[in-house]
Amino acid sequence: MKFTYGRYYDGPDPLAPPVDLRDALDAIGRDVMDGRSPRSALEELLRRGTRNSAGLDELTRKLWEKRSQIQRRHNLDGTLQQVRQLLDEAVQLEKTALFPDPDDDARFREAQLDALPSGTAAAVRELAEYDWRSPEAREKYQEIRNLLGQELMESRFQGMKQTLENMTPEDTERIRQMMADLNELLLSHLRGDDTTQQFQDFMRKHGEFFPENPRNTEELIDTLAARAAAAQRMMNSMSEQQRAELSELMSSAFGDPRLAQQVSTLDANLRALRPGEDWTGSGRFRGNQPLGMGEGAQAMADLAELDALAEQLAQSYPGARLEDIDLEALERQLGEDARVDARRLAELEQQLRQQGLLERAPDGSLRLSPKALRRLGQTALKDVLNAARASGQRDSTLAGASGEPTGSTRPWEFGDTSSWDTSRTIRNAVLRSGPGPVTLDVVDVEVVETEQRSRAAVALCVDTSWSMVQDGRWVPMKRTALALHQLITTRFRGDALQLITFGRHAQPVELPELVGLEGVWEQGTNLHHALLLAARHLRKHSDAQPVVLVVTDGEPTAHLEPDGEALFDYPTTPRTMRKTLAEVDALAKLGASVSVFMLGEDPKLEAFVDMVARRSGGRVIAPDLDGLGAAVVGDYLRTRRAR
Repeated sequence: MKFTYGRYYDGPDPLAPPVDLRDALDAIGRDVMDGRSPRSALEELLRRGTRNSAGLDELTRKLWEKRSQIQRRHNLDGTLQQVRQLLDEAVQLEKTALFPDPDDDARFREAQLDALPSGTAAAVRELAEYDWRSPEAREKYQEIRNLLGQELMESRFQGMKQTLENMTPEDTERIRQMMADLNELLLSHLRGDDTTQQFQDFMRKHGEFFPENPRNTEELIDTLAARAAAAQRMMNSMSEQQRAELSELMSSAFGDPRLAQQVSTLDANLRALRPGEDWTGSGRFRGNQPLGMGEGAQAMADLAELDALAEQLAQSYPGARLEDIDLEALERQLGEDARVDARRLAELEQQLRQQGLLERAPDGSLRLSPKALRRLGQTALKDVLNAARASGQRDSTLAGASGEPTGSTRPWEFGDTSSWDTSRTIRNAVLRSGPGPVTLDVVDVEVVETEQRSRAAVALCVDTSWSMVQDGRWVPMKRTALALHQLITTRFRGDALQLITFGRHAQPVELPELVGLEGVWEQGTNLHHALLLAARHLRKHSDAQPVVLVVTDGEPTAHLEPDGEALFDYPTTPRTMRKTLAEVDALAKLGASVSVFMLGEDPKLEAFVDMVARRSGGRVIAPDLDGLGAAVVGDYLRTRRAR
C-alpha cells in the first residue's frame, strides 16, 4: 500500500499543543482585579496575545506594515512602460529594415516614423494601419496588442494573463464570445429573471475562465464586482494623463475594439448589481517598482482585503467574534503563522467559555465563574507560598495543622476512630506472643495521636478607599483575599470566612464581588463599620476560634451613626476614634485579637494600629506589597494554631 502525507486542512491541527488556559485565566484575573470588566479583560488578552501566539494588535500591525509596503514600493504605470518599450523596439527594428533601401517609399516611411506623436497611446493608434516592412517589427507591434488584451482581461479576471499567452485569432473570438454571454447573463439577473439554468449553461461553456468555481450567479457577481472595483480604484489612483493614455490604449486590446466595449459594458452591469462596492476609492503609490494593470488591480484588491482584515481584527463592530476573521485571507496576506495565531486566539476564547471559566450574569454581562475563581485562588496561594519561601518563612500550610499527627501514639480505646500505627501495633503483638506464632490482639493496637480538630471564624476586613487604588495596593489586596479564601476552602473547610470591604461604608461581600470590585472615588475609611460586621460574623459562629484580620493604608476617618448614616471627617475626630476602638474592645471580649496589616508609612496610622494591637492583644504587621499575601496567610495560621 502507498501512503501520501501532506498538510492537514480539515479543521484544527490535531497535533497542535492545547491552548494554555491557566496563563490566560491568570492574565484575565489580573486585569479584572485591577478594575477591568471580564469582557474588557478578555479583549485585552486577545489584543496582547499569549506566550505562544501573537495577539490581535500584533497581527494588525503586520497588516498595516504590508499595506504600507505595497504603496511605498510600487507605482501603477507598468503597462504604459511595457507598451512604450515594445513600441520603441518595433520602430527601431522598422527603421533598421528601411535604412538600406534607397527608394523614396523607404524615406517616406522613415518620415512617418519620425513624425509619430509623443504620446504612447496616440503613436500606437497611428501605427494601427501601418504596413510593416520588418517581420520582427510587426511581431513587436502585435505583442503590444496582445499585452494590452492580457492586461485588460487580467484586471477583470484574476489568473487570466497566463491563460492568454500565445493568443490566436480564434482565442480572441472565444474570449469576446464569453464576454458577450457574461453580459447577457448579468443583464438577465439585473432584470430579475431566474438565471439558474442560464448560469449553468454559461459555466459549462466558459467555466475554464473562472477557477474560483462559483456555485451560482450571485457568487459569480461577487467575484467579478470585487475585481472590477479594484481595477477602477487602480485607475482612480493614476494621474489624469496616465488614466487617459491607458483608457485609449485599451481600445487596441487584441486589435479588436469590440472587446474593450464588452469590458465597459461588464463594468456598468457590475456597478448596477453591486453599488456597495468601493468604485470611487484610490490609493497613493510612490515607489519605483512598476505594476501592470493586472498586478495593479491585484494590489488594490490586496489593499481592500488588508483593510477588511484589519476591521475584523479590531473587533470593534457590534456582535464581533473572532470566528469572523477570514483565516484564508489572513494566510494569503501574512502567511501560515498568522493563520495559526488567529485560530489559537479564537480557540482560547471558545475554551474559556466551553470549560465554564467565563459565564453570563443575570444582567447579561460577562463574569468569572466559580471554577475560574478557584483557579485564580490556586495561583494566588501558590504565589503567596513562593513569596513566603523567598523571604525565609517556613511553609506553614501543612505543618502543625489541626487534626494532623503529633508524632506520638496511644493505646486504642473502644470507639476510637484514629488511624492505627501499624509498626507499633505489630511490635506489641510480637513482644506479647513470645517465640511462638504471632497473634494480634486488641490490646496490641496503638493509634496515631493527632491535635484536636477545631473550627475558626475568620473576618478579613480590607480597605477599599481610593488611596488603595491610587497607591497601587488594589490588586495585592484582592490577591491576598483570593489566597486566604483558597486556603480556607481547600485546607480548612470547616472554617467560616467572611470578606468585608470598607470605604465610606462597610459591607460583607462574596469573593466574586471582591474580585470584580472597581475602585471608586469615595472619601472615608470606616473601620468602625467593618469591625461591627466582623463581630456579627463571629457571634454567628460562637463555637469557632475568632480570627480578625484588617488590611488598611489609613487611619479611620468615618464611623457609623445610630441611624445608619456614615459620618466622614478629615482629619480623624475623637468621636470616630472612640467608636472604632470601642469595637476593638468588643471583639476582645469575644476572644478575638485584631491583627492589622499596615500599608504605607503614615505616622498617624502607626500610632492608631499600635493602639489597636495593645487593646486587643493582636499584632501589627507592615509588609511590602509583594509580601502582603504571605503575611496575612501566615498570621491566620499562627493565630489558628495558637488557639
